[in-house]
Amino acid sequence: MADIFDPTQIGLEVGGGALIGGVIGFAAKKVAKIIAIIVGLELALFKFLETKGILVVNWEAIGGAATDAGGQAAEAPGWIVSLLSALPVTAGFTGGFLVGFRKG
Repeated sequence: MADIFDPTQIGLEVGGGALIGGVIGFAAKKVAKIIAIIVGLELALFKFLETKGILVVNWEAIGGAATDAGGQAAEAPGWIVSLLSALPVTAGFTGGFLVGFRKG
C-alpha cells in the first residue's frame, strides 16, 4: 500500500507535470500571438486588395470558417486524454500550463 501512495513519487509527478505544463503554456501563448499577428496581417491584406478591386472576399465564409475551427479546436483528441490520464501529472501540468500561459 505504501508503494501506491509514495509522496516522493507523487511530488515528482506533480512537479514534473507543472514544469512541462509551464513550458508548453508559455510556448503556446507565444505561438498564439504570432498566429494572431499573421492572421491579422492577412485579413488587412485581403481588405486592401478588395478596396483596390483586385480581390473579392466573401467575409461571411471567412467568419463561418473561423467559427467551425473554434468548435473543432475545443474537442481534444483521444490520445491527449489518455496521455494525461494520471491525476498527479494532470494536476501539475494544468497548473504549470496556466502559469506559463499567463506569463507568456
